[in-house]
Amino acid sequence: MEILSIDDIKRLSDVREEVCISLFMPTVRSGNEVRQNRIRFKNLVHRVEETLASEGMKRREIERHLEPAARIEHDRIFWQQQLDGLAVFRTSRLFRYYRLPLSLEELAVVGRRLHVKPLLRLFSGNGRFYLLTLSQKQVRLFLGSHYSVNEVRLRRVPQGLAEAMKYEEVERQLQYHSGTGAAEKGGRRAAVYHGQGAGKAEVKDQILRYFRRVDKAVHGVLRTEQAPLVLVGLEYLFPIYRQANTYPYLLEEGVDANADELGMQQLHEHSWTVVESHFRKAQEQAAGRFSELAGTDRASDSLEEIVPAAVDRRIEALFVPRGLHVWGRFDRKKRKVIVDAKSQPENEDLLDLSAVHTLDADGTIYAVDSNELPGKGPAAAIFRY
Repeated sequence: MEILSIDDIKRLSDVREEVCISLFMPTVRSGNEVRQNRIRFKNLVHRVEETLASEGMKRREIERHLEPAARIEHDRIFWQQQLDGLAVFRTSRLFRYYRLPLSLEELAVVGRRLHVKPLLRLFSGNGRFYLLTLSQKQVRLFLGSHYSVNEVRLRRVPQGLAEAMKYEEVERQLQYHSGTGAAEKGGRRAAVYHGQGAGKAEVKDQILRYFRRVDKAVHGVLRTEQAPLVLVGLEYLFPIYRQANTYPYLLEEGVDANADELGMQQLHEHSWTVVESHFRKAQEQAAGRFSELAGTDRASDSLEEIVPAAVDRRIEALFVPRGLHVWGRFDRKKRKVIVDAKSQPENEDLLDLSAVHTLDADGTIYAVDSNELPGKGPAAAIFRY
């Protein structure tokens, strides 16, 4: 699968056009309910048509804006290749869609900028993670969420330890030096081959060299990521991989199991058990810190303070509730937050605005249920200064 990156989010959030369409929906992967995918999407597109028509846009122009969406609506193969959620973005210059490993609420937003807040759960401090399986047969990387895991392709890496060590053995067989015994005919000494009868130390060294190749491939995929990485494999491999690892968010705890014997659901269950405790601990620590700082100039649950701080790149950690939208706008000249009762073309989701700027400034986002939100406001933030 292709990964939605932080850079993708930043590029989408920077788009400003007269008509920006953002569609979100849950999708079904298989079974008889797959047909519901197209129906849901059709209904979302119809909502956009009604919104654009109510703003006075002519029918031909509406059709032009929605023509790419109409194409995928009638593409049966497209709807049979879904994950758990789908996000679609359309402007006069752009058409993008992302199949996602998390379920999304049905939402259609038409405004002057693209709406990305539903996607930020993938980048929150309690959102997505990666798992790397290590085994004799294959090494595989997966992107995981609370809902599922999906494989991410690793390039230029032998399938597994057995294959990698086989290649190393061939290379070693080609590298020889002169022996100390009697010279052969013609003055050449008998060749002594390396790699034959290798001991434990040499095998460990072979594995370490292979894991360095794996780490290089993993780094190529995760170079801009901050999500935790969980190892799945036989426990004796973990310290060897950690020696090769350069990804700073590798978790200390792994899943001790033969990865070749685990199906996708088992991989998800085992890895989520590890990463959930990591997420919960980090979120509880952040919430506790907010409580300690509440009432000072280092924390706030007021959007009148949070939005300007986000724009100024001052937010260290931001709690936003899932499924809640606060429509309005921020007047940057007057430094004033204006809240509106409903979505309007000139409005944007102020929680979305705050979260995007926090993410862009390398702050941490926690997408939580409303009852887990610290403070009493629609969001909560810890400020850097």
